[in-house]
Amino acid sequence: MTSLNPSEAANFGRDLPGESERYQAAAEFAEVVMKLWDSWDEDAVIGDKASGLYIDPAKVHPANHVGEHYRVRGPLTTPRSPQGRPLIVQAGQSEAGRNLAASVADVVFSVERDVDSAKAFYRDVKARAAAAGRSPDHIKILPGAMVVIGATRTAAEDKFERLQSLIPEDLGLTMLSRAIGVDLVDYPLDGPLPPFDVSINVGHRKVIADFAEREGLSIRQVYQRLVGSRSHRVVLGSPREVADDLEHWFTSGACDGFNIMPATFPEGLDDFVDLCVPELQRRGLFRTRYEADTLRGNLGLPIPERGQV
Repeated sequence: MTSLNPSEAANFGRDLPGESERYQAAAEFAEVVMKLWDSWDEDAVIGDKASGLYIDPAKVHPANHVGEHYRVRGPLTTPRSPQGRPLIVQAGQSEAGRNLAASVADVVFSVERDVDSAKAFYRDVKARAAAAGRSPDHIKILPGAMVVIGATRTAAEDKFERLQSLIPEDLGLTMLSRAIGVDLVDYPLDGPLPPFDVSINVGHRKVIADFAEREGLSIRQVYQRLVGSRSHRVVLGSPREVADDLEHWFTSGACDGFNIMPATFPEGLDDFVDLCVPELQRRGLFRTRYEADTLRGNLGLPIPERGQV
């Protein structure tokens, strides 16, 4: 909906609209799906075998949405979810992206590479949620973290470097060129990034510009970061070191948790579950059993009432 990729717009028979129109359409889309998810009352299903009546028609409501981008009658063809509505997960760092997150998102998947910028983003989105009339506790900020774990830090570094060496040069250049809007084919791979406009796709491009400048990275090193971790932070080390890092971010007010992005599947996920989760549990930072039977409940989010944002 808010993607900058023209090929994704083409899949829906459209030209890529500008950012303002994309986010207006996304906000209206969220409004539509919430109306559809709320189109059944909680007690709409009767299931009376004797009468053959499955639902009470008076408790199923058409959405009747007529907007600038969508016309949807409804109702949805399934009952209301046990968690009220599925979670709305949003990713976007720009002003428009933050405003959309603050108004409708349950979870924000953020791109933050240092703890201070993560704290600033966290405070900003929570404040915007409060300004939109929502409880800041009802929106969870989960930055992405590509976790690479080894028995020792050296083992984790070796694993990571092997993975980085497998990234094809042409793929890296293509993805980085697309991300920053500059064709890099004629630039030296071991030279610096050329200047590029960060006002377009401000969140992603600014992240790339910031970490490339801060760490003095070459084009090759930047595309390795981009392809390997999608610009997200790499958390690398022994189980204790990884747990130390995650604990620092969580306890310092930089996030509500993490979107763990294992470098490989299933091994990388197994490593995190088998090696890091027990360490986090010993520190009282990770549950030992689930508190609820829905994702919404386990994130500590209330079931929204029908018609409530």
